[in-house]
Amino acid sequence: MTPIKENLNTLNSSIPNHVTLVAVSKTKPVTAIQEAYNAGHRVFGENKIQEMTTKWETLPKDISWHMIGHVQTNKVKYMAPYVDLIHAVDSLKLLKEIHKQGQKHDRTISCLLQLKIAQEDSKHGLTENQINDILSSPEIRELSHVRIVGLMGMASFTADQDQIKSEFGRLKTFYDQLVPDFPQLQTLSMGMSGDYALAIAQGSTMVRIGSAIFGARNYNH
Repeated sequence: MTPIKENLNTLNSSIPNHVTLVAVSKTKPVTAIQEAYNAGHRVFGENKIQEMTTKWETLPKDISWHMIGHVQTNKVKYMAPYVDLIHAVDSLKLLKEIHKQGQKHDRTISCLLQLKIAQEDSKHGLTENQINDILSSPEIRELSHVRIVGLMGMASFTADQDQIKSEFGRLKTFYDQLVPDFPQLQTLSMGMSGDYALAIAQGSTMVRIGSAIFGARNYNH
């Protein structure tokens, strides 16, 4: 058994069935993704649109591609033909562009709104009020090629487990407050290789895991 397949088996045995595992393949070669695909995995996450598009062109077409990084509006057009889920949506302007590009390709593109839960300034995201405003906006009803299916968040990069738990808890509480009014919100994406178990315990339904599947990431290529 290959290391990637072994890692996937280990993760799948520890992750509940209701939680979707997104294999974060950013910076990883097509061969590594193909190896995970051959092991039965179909959901992959990338953080650079050009890199994801190149991989999409090469790899099997039944892969579900998730864009997990910060999205610039001028790049949406490159992934609009195929992307399944855009995780880190942080503005109405971006949603309008996703709708526009989705319309061109006769596709409805699923999106998650990113709540800023981390304390670092470098992390993107919306406030709770901004998310409420977007979901309640009359403009959003006009965006027929966008489907907002949930929320996502990234915890602070810290060893303090109590802080991470508190940040995930805040996102889950806010999500639970929204669902009665917005039942289309079915996905709560939080948790990565270092904190996914904590995220699942706090109510995550989607985890983004890279290094625990593919090994340490090489940023020098």
